[in-house]
Amino acid sequence: MNDYLLSVVLGIIEGLTEFLPVSSTAHLRIAEALFHISLSDGYWKMYTIVIQLGAILCLPVYFRDRIAKLFSTFPQGENGDRNILTHPLGLTAIAFVVTAIPSFLLTKIIGKHLESLYIIGSSLLIGGIVMWIVDAMNAPAEAAGPGAPRNRIHTWKMEAMSLGQAIWIGACQILSAVFPGTSRSMSTIAAGQLASMSRASALEFSFFLSIPTMVAATCYDLLKSLRGKGANPIGVSQIDPHGWVVLAIGFIVSFLVAYAAVAWFIAWVRKHGFAPFAVYRIVVGILVLAFAAKLAG
Repeated sequence: MNDYLLSVVLGIIEGLTEFLPVSSTAHLRIAEALFHISLSDGYWKMYTIVIQLGAILCLPVYFRDRIAKLFSTFPQGENGDRNILTHPLGLTAIAFVVTAIPSFLLTKIIGKHLESLYIIGSSLLIGGIVMWIVDAMNAPAEAAGPGAPRNRIHTWKMEAMSLGQAIWIGACQILSAVFPGTSRSMSTIAAGQLASMSRASALEFSFFLSIPTMVAATCYDLLKSLRGKGANPIGVSQIDPHGWVVLAIGFIVSFLVAYAAVAWFIAWVRKHGFAPFAVYRIVVGILVLAFAAKLAG
C-alpha cells in the first residue's frame, strides 16, 4: 500500500479508537498484522506516537469553553462548595498522579505485554464482558434519572465528583497501561460507573483525565525516540521529506477523526449506553485470540 494512503488509514484507525472504549493499541496492532508493517520499527514507532498526539490534542480544542470555565472557577467551584482537592481540575490532577507513578514504574512490563496478541485479545474480551455487566447494572438507574429514590447513581455531573471516586478511577486506569487491549477509556468509564457515577459524568471525566495522562505518556515516548533512547530509536535528522509528509498526514487525519468521534460518542452514550461497544470488544477479542492461536500453530 502507498505510504500516504497507509498513513490516512492508520490515522483514521487511531482517531476512531483513541477515545472509544475499544483500545487504539489493539487496533493498531491488528493493522500492523494486516498491512504487514512493523510498528516496532524506529520510524513507524514514532509515527504511532505522533498520530496518538494528534488524536489527544482534539480534546483541548473540543472542550475549550468548558476548560476555560473550570479554570475561571478554580478552586472554589461554580457553586462555591469546592476546594483545591475537590475541584474537577484538582480531581483530574490527583487521578493523573495515581495513574502516572505506578505506570512509570511498570514500564518494562508494559513494553513486554505490548508484543503479545494473547494479552491484547484477552484484555479486549474480558474488558468487553466487564463493560457489558457494569453498564447493564446501571441501566435501570440511568433510565430512572437523578430524581428517583434510592438510585444507585449518586454523581450525575463531573463537578459533583468526590476525591475517593477520582482516586479509584486513577487506580483502575493503571490496568490499561499494564495490559494493552484493556482500553484507557473502558477502564475509566467502567470504574466511574462502579463508583456510582452516571454514564455521562464517567465519560466526561474519562476525557478530561486522558488529557494530562496521554499527553505526558505520549510526549515522554516521543522524547525518548527523538533523543535516540529506548528500542529502535530514530532521530529527527534521520527523517526525510517523504517521512515528514507521512507523519503530517497521519497527525492531521487522526486529529480530525478523533474530534468527530468524540462529538458523536458523547451524543450516543447519553441515549444508548455502552453495550454495543462491549459486544464489539468481545467479538474482536475472540478473533484476535483465534488469530494468535493460528500464528502459534
